Amino acid sequence: MKRQIFVVDAFTSSVFSGNPAAVVPLEQWLPDKTMQAIGAENNLSETAFFVPMPESDETDFHLRWFTPTVEVELCGHATLAAAHVLVQRFAWTADRVRFLTKSGTVQVCRRDDRLELDFPARPGEPAEVSPELTAALAAAPREARLARDLMAIFPTEDQVRALRPDIPGIMAVEANAVIATAPGSAPDIDFVSRFFAPRIGIPEDPVTGSAHCTLIPYWAERLGKDELHALQVSPRGGELFCRYDKGKGRVRIGGRAVTYLEGTIQFP
Repeated sequence: MKRQIFVVDAFTSSVFSGNPAAVVPLEQWLPDKTMQAIGAENNLSETAFFVPMPESDETDFHLRWFTPTVEVELCGHATLAAAHVLVQRFAWTADRVRFLTKSGTVQVCRRDDRLELDFPARPGEPAEVSPELTAALAAAPREARLARDLMAIFPTEDQVRALRPDIPGIMAVEANAVIATAPGSAPDIDFVSRFFAPRIGIPEDPVTGSAHCTLIPYWAERLGKDELHALQVSPRGGELFCRYDKGKGRVRIGGRAVTYLEGTIQFP
């Protein structure tokens, strides 16, 4: 069996930066075991699969995401990558594309020279800065917030950049993943972050759209502004243009993307 595959660097304007995601367009679903095997073989943080939904007035495609080890319920950069493939390689001309996912319907809209994700907000609740968290990060955050992920908030960008976490220790923290964040040091950068998710097979994710479902509400409230410019300061790095719609409980996560690879995969 043969299928097309694309690898797209998301949340960046140039290849070899941002977060690479594989995208596999399908006419109908493959068995879950096969899609998980493809995700493992690609060995990227996520592989996205989408199937058209021509019979639906509410959505355009059904979208799923697989890490090398598990299926996940929400992924930002691979959603951006899937929309990029539709626009650049499948001549999608509408102003938006709507995806049915395990987290409900999410859409990606054109905004200037970027694509913008419309995702559910996930504000965090105050949480304990536990000894396990401090030990795992080898540094003590000033405060913590818990939603799907545990967000550790530091005073400075330099502290976030300098983190060398103990990955087995991160797995012992009671959360899906750990986000480290701090105010940006440059005048035009509102906040920075890093994302550690070994529980789902990702020691450090280069750029994490879904983490910004929690980051954006926090920084919007703290900084008193609804439009924010963010960097994920992983070794590859990524740039995100963020908006918070508190009234609707939504976040908008904008970014650019570039195709690195397109080809064909073969499997039984």
